[in-house]
Amino acid sequence: MAFGGPWTGDDQEHNDECHARWDASLHRSTAQPDYLDEWYDAQCGGCRFWIGLSGQLGQDYGACTNPASPFDGRVRFEHDGCARFTGREDGSFG
Repeated sequence: MAFGGPWTGDDQEHNDECHARWDASLHRSTAQPDYLDEWYDAQCGGCRFWIGLSGQLGQDYGACTNPASPFDGRVRFEHDGCARFTGREDGSFG
């Protein structure tokens, strides 16, 4: 990877490595037996405070910008969630 210009987030190898590393540290997985049904409708990707990353990683990851959330300022998987979820008025996701 050559440096010199602004990072665009479109380096496939880097993105694949990040995705694998970040996927290993999910906070919530719908496959976990203790995953509550109500969390399904309160996923980060549908929160008004979730901002998707650019480039390929933005398809799954974004930053939490909710000052009331313990995850404020952290990268989150779009299907994670928290107790401070605030849905978007238009109901959009991602």
